[in-house]
Amino acid sequence: MSKISQVWQRLKIYVRGLGIKQQDNPRQDNIQLISLEEKIISSENKVTNFPKENFSEILFSEMLRQSLKKWIKLDSENQGFDLEDKIFYQEIYQLLGDRALSVNVVAKVLQLLTFNGEFNLVNLFDRLHTFYSLWCEGKFIDEASDKNYPLQKMLQLRAIKIYIGLREVDIYTGLNIMILLLELHRYALEKKEFQDKIIFYPSGKPDKDNFFTSLLLRIINYSDAIRIGNFTSIVGEFLTGGNFQSAYLGDANLTGANFSNANLSGAYFGDANLTGANLISANCSSADLSDANLSGTNFTAANLSQADLSSTNLTGAYLCAANLSRASLERVDLSNSNLSHADLNHANLSNSNASNCNLSNVNLTEAVLFGTNLSDANLKEANLTGADLCRADLSGANLNNANLEGVNLSDTILFSTSLCNANLIAADLSYAKLNGAKLDGANLSNAILFGAELSDVNLSRGKLIGADFSGANFTEANLNGSDFTEAILCGSDFTSTVFNNANLSSSNLTGAIFCSADLTNTNLRYAILEGADFSNADLENIIWDENQGWELVKGLDTAINVPDELKRIIG
Repeated sequence: MSKISQVWQRLKIYVRGLGIKQQDNPRQDNIQLISLEEKIISSENKVTNFPKENFSEILFSEMLRQSLKKWIKLDSENQGFDLEDKIFYQEIYQLLGDRALSVNVVAKVLQLLTFNGEFNLVNLFDRLHTFYSLWCEGKFIDEASDKNYPLQKMLQLRAIKIYIGLREVDIYTGLNIMILLLELHRYALEKKEFQDKIIFYPSGKPDKDNFFTSLLLRIINYSDAIRIGNFTSIVGEFLTGGNFQSAYLGDANLTGANFSNANLSGAYFGDANLTGANLISANCSSADLSDANLSGTNFTAANLSQADLSSTNLTGAYLCAANLSRASLERVDLSNSNLSHADLNHANLSNSNASNCNLSNVNLTEAVLFGTNLSDANLKEANLTGADLCRADLSGANLNNANLEGVNLSDTILFSTSLCNANLIAADLSYAKLNGAKLDGANLSNAILFGAELSDVNLSRGKLIGADFSGANFTEANLNGSDFTEAILCGSDFTSTVFNNANLSSSNLTGAIFCSADLTNTNLRYAILEGADFSNADLENIIWDENQGWELVKGLDTAINVPDELKRIIG
């Protein structure tokens, strides 16, 4: 017989007698576990290569499975449970009062329970839930000593010099039952036959009379009274897929908790700590997370529509493909976070910090970003149609191929911003500071850039048809091949600007300054030139017409490469 077979043979013998021994001898399971393990390991076959921790886990898994089966066994008439309630409650504390259930143990037990479909999961859920409800009310820890099961368990442990406090015994037991209920709930979600029969609300079922449920918060605070983070260290990995709708979790410590695929709609997390938590694909619609610490939290593909995230800390958070439509993100710290492909349409990010944030391919349609810090952010191919970025800081940001049609960028900082091939049709950039920005290939048709600062900007090949650049500063800008057809450039300063092959036909250049500008091969036909100053400008091969009022132009006497025909007309 193999060593493993011997272990299982001894295990089966032990488990069969467990129920009888437990009633005859009230000593707790730790003594039995330790005794059995030592006997097997020190047996003549010496299973020395078998990891001690794994072996203990196997033993405990089998004990738990057998106990669960025993707890829901019906009496001979099938009218009630064979095991009376007080023995049931006592056995729960005996088995689960000194340790936290591990992921492996729970998965193994659930697999065994659901293997052939013969185990009545609904009965198990109902009976465990009855205990959970009583435990939440403090029913067991508040009992007199002769009925105080947590006290009995604590005294048994101390008899073998295991010093666990009364509250710790109670907390271990209650949280372990919560874990089992959470796992049954998650299993039922995938099985149609159980979906309406096994529904677990860890914080209590929401009702119309109470906007929030606070049961879970009281459990967290009770658990963490022993040590900070005790609740998440025990239950944190089992919260996935849970139902926490309308739960009140203000100021809760949920660091590193796993809420993936959980229902958190309408929940309150004000001032809570969710640092490093996992909320992948979680439903947080209409949830209140204001002032919460969400640094490093993973919201990938989560539903945060209409959620309140104002004043939260989202530094380094992951919100890829998250739904944040109409969410409130005012005064949020999003620095170094990742929101690529997220949906932020109609969201409010006013006065937030999104520096170095990844917003590539994000949907910010009609979003409000008034005064938002987006310096060095990646907004490549983002959709900002109709968004309000008034007084925002986009210095160094990447907006290549972004859609900014109709966007409000007035008084915005765009120093060295990259807007290559961006769509800025009808955008408002009045008084915007675009010094050193890259706008080559950008479409600014019908845009408003009144008084904008565009010195040293690269607008080569730009489409600026019908745009208003009145009073704009283009000093030393690169406008090679740009199309300014019918644009308004009244009073604009083009000192030392390069216009090679640019199209200024039918534009309004009244009072514009072209001192030392390079207008080689530039089309000026039908442009209004009244009061324009071409001092020291290079007019080689310009395209013009004789009815433009050249006699009202300044500085032609110092311009270079003036066409001979033009010289003749103006004398």
